[in-house]
Amino acid sequence: MKKILGYSIMMLALVFATTSCDDVLDQKAVDAFNEESVFEDLNLTKAYLGRCYDFIGVDNNMLLGLREDLLVGATDEALCIHRPGGYPFVKGNMSPDELGHFGNWRFNWITWNLYGNIKNVNVFLANIDNVPTETANDEVLVQQMKAEASFIRAFDYVNLMRSYGGVVLVDAPFELDQDFLSVTRSSLDATLDFILTDLDIAIAGLPTKDGIEQGRATKGAAAALKSRILSWSTGELMHGGYSSDELVSFKSKTRQSLLTAAQTIAKDIMDGKYGTYTLTGSTDDPASPLTEADVMVYADNFASNFTQKGEWNDEAIWGVQHLTSQGNRTTQNRWWGPCGYHNWGNNGPNEPVVREFEMADGTPFVWDKYTPGDDVLRKATAAELAADPEINPYVGREPRFYASILFDGAPWIQRPDDAAPLDPENKVRTGYYVGTNRDDIISNGLDTRQGPIEAWNGTKNGYYIKKYQDPATVGQYFNNENAWIEMRYAEVVLDYAEACIELGEVEKGMNALNMIRNRAGLPDKMTTDQAEAREWYRHERQVEFFGEGDRWYMIRKWMIAEDVIKDVHAIKIYHYEDGSKEWFYDTSTVVDDRSWNDINYWLPISRTEQNKAPQLQQNPGYN
Repeated sequence: MKKILGYSIMMLALVFATTSCDDVLDQKAVDAFNEESVFEDLNLTKAYLGRCYDFIGVDNNMLLGLREDLLVGATDEALCIHRPGGYPFVKGNMSPDELGHFGNWRFNWITWNLYGNIKNVNVFLANIDNVPTETANDEVLVQQMKAEASFIRAFDYVNLMRSYGGVVLVDAPFELDQDFLSVTRSSLDATLDFILTDLDIAIAGLPTKDGIEQGRATKGAAAALKSRILSWSTGELMHGGYSSDELVSFKSKTRQSLLTAAQTIAKDIMDGKYGTYTLTGSTDDPASPLTEADVMVYADNFASNFTQKGEWNDEAIWGVQHLTSQGNRTTQNRWWGPCGYHNWGNNGPNEPVVREFEMADGTPFVWDKYTPGDDVLRKATAAELAADPEINPYVGREPRFYASILFDGAPWIQRPDDAAPLDPENKVRTGYYVGTNRDDIISNGLDTRQGPIEAWNGTKNGYYIKKYQDPATVGQYFNNENAWIEMRYAEVVLDYAEACIELGEVEKGMNALNMIRNRAGLPDKMTTDQAEAREWYRHERQVEFFGEGDRWYMIRKWMIAEDVIKDVHAIKIYHYEDGSKEWFYDTSTVVDDRSWNDINYWLPISRTEQNKAPQLQQNPGYN
């Protein structure tokens, strides 16, 4: 597939730069473009649609979820060390006046700011039929671009609906004399219907991925987005779980009908109806037991989904390229990497999610395996560790653990020159080196908040995120070029698994779930009990999508926030001179205080928007 190039206003100028000399006197000034002139030329119209892609997440370079401050910081999964106050969602104090990141540019790809791009798409769709075409191919392109625009608008509305519920539905440009005070929010039912209509148009009018430039919308992308919103719509939250208000709860759609629709579209994608997509790697039953080398092969395979720079693999359904040569930039190695590499250490995983990753044999990780009842301390002498290395909680874990988490002792990239003499092994150092007791500190780990290099960027909870960092990029100096994969096939498979389980087709659901497990090097799990299958499914989804932002939607969809939003504590690791070690989960010290408030299951309309449009209904619980 070809690489999609970043569009800019320069493309508009290039159209005129290549015009023949004979026509030079007929040209308009290059600074005189307006809406009318753009839609008089097919090339300018293509450039306009390119800008709609560029602003699909409001930002010009389409970062979407690939941010300095990740959406997972608003869940139980991670901690933003630099701006924890920007996450009122987990502080219990989010309100129309206090939105934090949900009210500014940091999270604008899921908030009210999306209406700016919806306006752009509506202008495009209102004018595209007026664009002159000269050939049959031109006409085919026009129809394809209409479908692309429908996908972009649906994508933005999906994000709005998952944040606010029913929203203002706009399908045409506003007129200057329009009564804006008459604009109101639509019901959740109407909002979903609007999105599904756009997606059906997109599915019908788009080519499969092999017939279009990489990064543009495809049949598969539109179908996957349909799977995403239908699956989301089956949650307890949308079926009277919090409020029965029509803005946030369905009235004409039953959970059963939505589960069936979600199951159908996901299965159609899995059957290849919209293009060929597969899980990266093998879904055959893994060897048992896995060797350490086997584990790393599976880990590297899983990690390859998040370090793609050129042509995407068949698990990637749609995403955003960040190739410097095309103008898109992102720097997550610098934002998230360990401080001992002169990186900024943001979005460290919290201990509870680290414990969710299983052992390599597919059994649950059990912290108190060696000392039943003690959930905070593991310790071992050098001899005990030699006899049983798995006393170290980071040994013998499943492959996705090693692809997702940077822990004390994790191999990482070469240290910078000033740190290389202190760590010739190039391993993450989040522990403390002590003599005979914890207070007898000989040296602090390079990647701690007491270390010698940029300690202020050190982890607060004992971990760094690895997923989406590129081991080939030196974050201190260079931008990342690996793509953000917004939708991947694993999500479709898990959407299908959940629909099957909730519909009572547990065996089908577990078979799909085991595709995900087998690809990760884990053995099958089987049960006929729906409640147990549901629990396993939710665990698997959290581990599979750790760090990708999915968790923010799931803890709301399933209404489990009260159970999982807890204060954040640090893991502290002590390496003693005699070779013994301690792993101490310090629950007596809070590194980020958190609490939950049920009204925050839906984002509020900001006070600013309320003041501009006082007729907009506020979400339940807010004033």
